[in-house]
Parts: sequence; C-alpha cells; structure tokens
Amino acid sequence: MTAETSLPTGQDLISEINRLRKEKNAIILAHYYQTADIQDMADFVGDSLELSRKAAETDADVIVFCGVKFMADTAKILSPEKIVVLPDMDAGCSLEDSCPPEKFKAFREAHPDHIALTYINCSTEVKALSDVIVTSSSAETIISQIPEDQKIIFGPDRHLGGYMSRKFGREMLLWPGVCIVHEAFSETELLKLKAQHPGAPIAAHPECPPNIIDHADYVGSTSGILQFAKTFEGDTLIVATEPHIIHQMEKAIPEKTFIGAPGADGNCSCNICPYMALNTMEKMYACLRDLEPRIEIEEGLRLKAKQSLDRMLEMASGTIGKGDLGRV
Repeated sequence: MTAETSLPTGQDLISEINRLRKEKNAIILAHYYQTADIQDMADFVGDSLELSRKAAETDADVIVFCGVKFMADTAKILSPEKIVVLPDMDAGCSLEDSCPPEKFKAFREAHPDHIALTYINCSTEVKALSDVIVTSSSAETIISQIPEDQKIIFGPDRHLGGYMSRKFGREMLLWPGVCIVHEAFSETELLKLKAQHPGAPIAAHPECPPNIIDHADYVGSTSGILQFAKTFEGDTLIVATEPHIIHQMEKAIPEKTFIGAPGADGNCSCNICPYMALNTMEKMYACLRDLEPRIEIEEGLRLKAKQSLDRMLEMASGTIGKGDLGRV
C-alpha cells in the first residue's frame, strides 16, 4: 500500500469516519451480523429492510450499508436519489447465490398458477420476478392473507419456507436454497450445550434447519430474537443465529448471559457469516472517502423490484423490523 493510499488506524480511524460522515451528510447502517466495532459506529443497527426504510426517511445524501450486497441493493431500490455504498462489493449471500434469476424465471414459468413469495435475501433481478417479498418477521402476516386455494412458490430459503409450510399446514413449492450460516449448527452439539445449561431457552432464526428449530423455545427474526432476549425469564439464553447479534444483547441486557449455539464440532467459527466479515472499519472509511464501491441499478429493473417490496409493505408494514433496537 502506498503512502497516498494508507489508512488511519485506531482512534484516528474513528475520528476520520466521523469527520467524513458529517462532511458528506452520510448515514451508516450496520446489520446485526456485523462485528461489534462496526455496529458501534453505526447510526442505526438492525434487520436489513428496516435499515433501508430508516435511511429512506432521513435527509442523508449518502448511505453506507455495512451488510451484504442484497441489503445495499434494497436501500438503493427504496432511495434511488441517494448514493449507496457498500464497504466490500464481494459481500454476497449464499441464499442470493442459490437463486440465479434465469433459473428462477424458468421455474416461475413452469408453474404459472403459483404466486411467488420471495425472501428478501435475493437479488434485485429475483425481486423483480416476484409477486411479494417477505422478511422473517413479515412472512407469517403475509401468508395468512393469501387465500388457501392459491398455490405458492417460496424461495430462496427452503428452511424458512418449510417452517412456514409446517406452521400454516400449507403445501408450497420450495426453492432449494439455504443459508450457510444457519446450516452450520449441530443438533448434537446444541443438545450437549442445553444439558450444560438446564432451563436455558433456545432462540432460533427460521433459516435454521428443522432439527434445530424443533428444539427452540422461540423462533423469529433477528429483531424478534433481540426482543425475546429482553423478556425471557431466566438469566441464560442459547442463541441459534449468527453470533454477532449477541453484541446488541449484551449492550441492552448486560445482566444476562448469552451463548451462541455451536457449530459442527462444538468449537468451530463456521456459524460466523464469511460475507458479513468482509466488511471492516478500514473499508468503511475508504468507501466514505471515495464514495465507492457504489450501488447502481437500472431504473426499469429498480421499479419492477420495488413493486414486490411495496406489496410486502402494504400487507405487513407493522411487522417490518419489529423489535429493532436502533442505535444503543
């Protein structure tokens, strides 16, 4: 790295980020799965869609989205007039990768009598091919409004779709995508941990496979899990989702103990999202300084994708980001 491109460190790095965000009228958003230092720098911490909605409501000119690309894309869909930057453009998502738009389009065409409910963890192109976008907090509300005789395609997360199918007793065509983070949890290791902490409830994200969900005392979105952490009886909670969410729990409820559910061998860090981890404080600084890498979406595509997001907001606006803590 040359002297011209060298980056500040330590407190100087924090000071420079604060200077740049004021100078450029920028808002910093951080998903719950970001590292603690990034969360602590953010103006808002939360679920992906709620962050985008918060940013759209502000007078910021620039959105720095510390998350993964589909989240930054969603922010651009909702705020086309704002500059949206992502610290690392390689921060993708296994669910998005599992659902290529051309294959999803062919799947839809093969089932013309089905509507497509699509989890927000997908590309802009797939959103444009969908009827209604759902989040883990809004899916139940939306499905409950769809007539029982209406056939449904649910993608790209087969575990979230399967959970909803079981809960509502409705058959759905499930796209075979999974989240690599939530797939990493081990039922055997979870039961060992439960035995070590008798009485401790388990809170799980619905992206987890059924053998993890079956042991959960609470199943919900990241925001929902945070609210459960604040209200459960007892002093210890086992958390089956990406472990960086625990930072917000410890800040909000320091008197309680939170334990991340274990991966395959009980010790591995395989339940840490490798895509979220690509974002760093240094990259946040660089993207604020340069306003790159920048999210750009062709206007026709953006409007098509926005239609499916708007339908979700019309059907379930009260559930989006429910329990979001904001900046703590």
